[in-house]
Amino acid sequence: MSITLRILLVVGSIFSLIMCFKKFEQSKLKINDSIGWIVGCILLILMSIFSNAVVWISNKLGFMAPVNFVFFVFIVFLLVQIFSFNIKVSELNEKLKNLDHYIALKDYKDKKDKE
Repeated sequence: MSITLRILLVVGSIFSLIMCFKKFEQSKLKINDSIGWIVGCILLILMSIFSNAVVWISNKLGFMAPVNFVFFVFIVFLLVQIFSFNIKVSELNEKLKNLDHYIALKDYKDKKDKE
C-alpha cells in the first residue's frame, strides 16, 4: 500500500474514533452501537500500520492489489453493520405495532366505558 493511502486510513480512522467517542459522551450513541464502529476503526488502523500483513493476505486470497482487499474488508464490515441495524429497525417496528394495538384497544375500552 502506498504511504498516502496508509496516512489517509490512519487519519480517517482516528477521526471516526473521535466522532464515535464524542457522540457516546453526548449520549447520542449507545455503547452497543459504538462497539462495532470502534472495532472497525481499530481494524483500519491495524491494517494501515501492518500493511505487510495486508499485502500477504491479499496475495493469498488472490486480490489484484492490497487496496482492493482493504475495500473488500470494509464493504463486508458495512454490510454487517447494515444487517444489524436492519434487525434493530425490524424489532422497533414490531414494538411500535404492538404499542399501536395497545393504544387502540385502550381507546376502544375507554370509549366503551363512557357509553
